[in-house]
Amino acid sequence: MWPNMLESIRKPIYTELESYKIHFRSALQSDNQLLSAALEHLTRKLGKMMRPTLVLLCAREVGQVSEAVLHAAAGLEMLHTASLVHDDVVDESDMRRGQRSVNALFDNKAAVLVGDFITSKALAEVASTNSIEAVQRMAWLGQTLADGELLQLANIQRSTFSRDAYFDVISKKTAALFSTCAYLGARLAGGDEQTASILERFGHLVGLCFQLRDDIFDFDESLNVGKPKGNDLQEGKLTLPILYVLDGCEDYYRRLALKVRAHEASRLEIQELVDFTIQHGGVQLAEAQMLRFREDAVVLLDHLSNPEVAEALRQYLDYVVQRNL
Repeated sequence: MWPNMLESIRKPIYTELESYKIHFRSALQSDNQLLSAALEHLTRKLGKMMRPTLVLLCAREVGQVSEAVLHAAAGLEMLHTASLVHDDVVDESDMRRGQRSVNALFDNKAAVLVGDFITSKALAEVASTNSIEAVQRMAWLGQTLADGELLQLANIQRSTFSRDAYFDVISKKTAALFSTCAYLGARLAGGDEQTASILERFGHLVGLCFQLRDDIFDFDESLNVGKPKGNDLQEGKLTLPILYVLDGCEDYYRRLALKVRAHEASRLEIQELVDFTIQHGGVQLAEAQMLRFREDAVVLLDHLSNPEVAEALRQYLDYVVQRNL
């Protein structure tokens, strides 16, 4: 089902996406032996290319996929890749997308420098669009991603639980990237501000759905998502399913959640909090919120003028919500 769905989503931009893959791989190369090995590891699997696909689809809504659009798609994916490399260092993660992380293969020092190199490459790609607006948005995005990561670190130190704080973090860490992909795809293809803003809002909602689905994965070890059940909790992250059930629950579980957040909980205690969240409907409540975001996003597609792109974006949204990896 999933490969066929992705094929259908990519149909309006199949040729352009092939050009993107060639460009992305050729742009991320180096003569430095260690750096080359790290880049080859990162680009061996391009994944589902969700963000570049969104850039190209939004460009097709208003016009054609130009060289500038391809540069922006590559730059945005590079910035995303660099942020993941840095996040793995911060979170001390050994796995990423089902394979060893850069910091696990090499070390933290090398991983930070690899992330810095890719960030510089990302800026060069966006500069190649010759659009000051694209450069400004890229700069804003880099700041926002870092802000989101720092907010997440600050939340770990708090003794209170806040869904607003959670949504602030995921808006900056995840939704900002999707919204920028949609906006720049439209603008660099010649779209007006109104259409670009509609697509930007669509991208934001897609990003929220994407993160909620990822957070829900943390409660189902049967899914092949490249991380074990309860992995977020092991990193001290309290996601929306848990935040829902902590409202009004007995003090024991609130103290347990604080213990998890402080990295003081045992594996058995983490499992206890996971089980409590599942038994008290936290996962279902998070799924319901994700579906509300989906419905808001679907409404925005009525404003688009290209039926083929609108259908591809609807399927794109459904894939984000329904995916099992």
